[in-house]
Amino acid sequence: MSEELKKVVIYTDGACIGNPGPGGYGIVLLYGRHRKELYGGFRLTTNNRMEMMAAIIGLRTLKMKCAIVVYSDSQYLVDSVTKGWAKGWRANGWRRNKKQKAINADLWEQLLDLCEQHEVTFEWVRGHAGNVENERCDQLAVRAAQQEDLPPDIVYENKQDIELPILDGLDLQ
Repeated sequence: MSEELKKVVIYTDGACIGNPGPGGYGIVLLYGRHRKELYGGFRLTTNNRMEMMAAIIGLRTLKMKCAIVVYSDSQYLVDSVTKGWAKGWRANGWRRNKKQKAINADLWEQLLDLCEQHEVTFEWVRGHAGNVENERCDQLAVRAAQQEDLPPDIVYENKQDIELPILDGLDLQ
């Protein structure tokens, strides 16, 4: 008999002031009547990296295996996961084909690992189209990108691999 997983909804968004430029991510986690908003940013990064970072941080926040729906307005993120592209890049040693390396392999690796720890589905939502939670994530991401003294996105700036810090999780008890 399988245990019933807690159902969590995660809305995510990324923003960049310039691309590349200062970037931020925004997250809204929903579980029953519980709500948690998270945001953060980096001094020099890309919009796609922030879209991915939002999903990673949202998933990392959970303390136990959950059934999760991640809503994102990033077709890059949603299509790469739902169409199996990211898994294919990983299987090919982070190469898109014989000549091209996969971009953002450091984040794809983390995202795929997190997806394997949960039951995750990704859904695309049109950005700036009145979805209240998507709009809130956008506000959080822009606010994060506008902060002073943002930390470096070390992998983007230096092209080296790092581990993301583990943040306090959403208590689902």
